[in-house]
Amino acid sequence: MNLPNILTLTRILLVPIYAIFFYLDVSWGLLAATIVYALAGFTDWLDGYLARKLNQASALGAFLDPVADKFMVAVALILLVDQNPTHFSGIYMSIAAVIIIGREITISALREWMAGIGARKSVAVSMIGKVKTTAQMFAIGFLTYGVDLWGLPISTIGFALLWMAVILTLWSMIDYIRAAWPQLSSSG
Repeated sequence: MNLPNILTLTRILLVPIYAIFFYLDVSWGLLAATIVYALAGFTDWLDGYLARKLNQASALGAFLDPVADKFMVAVALILLVDQNPTHFSGIYMSIAAVIIIGREITISALREWMAGIGARKSVAVSMIGKVKTTAQMFAIGFLTYGVDLWGLPISTIGFALLWMAVILTLWSMIDYIRAAWPQLSSSG
């Protein structure tokens, strides 16, 4: 167990804490959930940085990191959809959540399959995927907080970032499938 793996495990443990604060019926609940989400996002960056800097990359970390990321994003999106189930924006939030979560499942399965045939590097994380993740992280943070700040419409910005993330999600999924297509189509 090394520091990057401890940070990744911490991120997994932050998911239920995020959910508790999200539903906590107090004036500061959503602010606390936003802070927990931001802390989880920071640990996502920090564990990867430290794993490279300290030369502590591990098989456990390579497994846990994407699990932690997808767990946090899926839970946050489900809670946000639950918060606005019938409102007009709720419909679009639901569609965005289905696309993002569906892509994550698809690409995780694709990466696992590609690793099984020794071609995992064909579907390594791309720059589009990193930009998508950044847009998604800010979108979910803004949507969780949801209160205008310094005259800025935080929910509207979050919603726009979420749909930017959806577009990048689809784009990166197509790129990953295109990169894996030679192996997919030849496997019969």
